[in-house]
Amino acid sequence: MSDKVKTILSRWRSHPTVAENVVEWRVLAQKPADMVGFPENTSPSLIEYLQSQGINALYTHQAQAYKKINQGENVAIVSGTASGKTLCYNLPVIDSLRKFPEGRALYLFPTKALAQDQLMGLRDLLTGINQSTQIPVNIYDGDTPQHTRSLIRRQSSIILTNPDMLHTGILPHHTAWKDFFTALRFIVIDEMHAYRGVFGSHVANVIRRLKRISRFYGSQPQFILTSATIAN
Repeated sequence: MSDKVKTILSRWRSHPTVAENVVEWRVLAQKPADMVGFPENTSPSLIEYLQSQGINALYTHQAQAYKKINQGENVAIVSGTASGKTLCYNLPVIDSLRKFPEGRALYLFPTKALAQDQLMGLRDLLTGINQSTQIPVNIYDGDTPQHTRSLIRRQSSIILTNPDMLHTGILPHHTAWKDFFTALRFIVIDEMHAYRGVFGSHVANVIRRLKRISRFYGSQPQFILTSATIAN
């Protein structure tokens, strides 16, 4: 445990309001991470970039996700917070789009703020491997200026959006998205635990429409779902 964490815990223990509402204090023993090397077919530039960021190997769940996705399987990734779930889908998606530049990917996030955060990380990665122009990535949501929407539809390899925009701004206008849907290879649904109850039922129907429209244009995209809190 780091000194910073110890200091924070010490303050909480001595804080009257916090301490009286804590039922139990428990420290879990540290466990070594299960790491494996990069898959053999990983692009060298991707490996070089990850190593420059201090990532010299993958967690076993990242390597397993990479393998399953490369095999064409639909994948649900359930792993703890800050366990590298984003890399589980970014790595195989980007590798695929490098090999098949005509391909497209659709990323769905429950909030616009999360999409903005992921956009920055994704663009940093693509810039790091000199693919920012070859694999354009953009957000398409309610805040996207009208005069840029047509260009984003035509030129983006990866589009980040949310279920509401998919429902109101994309699927009803699928004829304008023909080229995108025809080439759609991946659909990533992040934070899948957010789609529960009535809202989850509505989103499920939106996803069914998305699948139907994709089939109409001749594509059968893979689904990649992630969550840190959902049960197995």
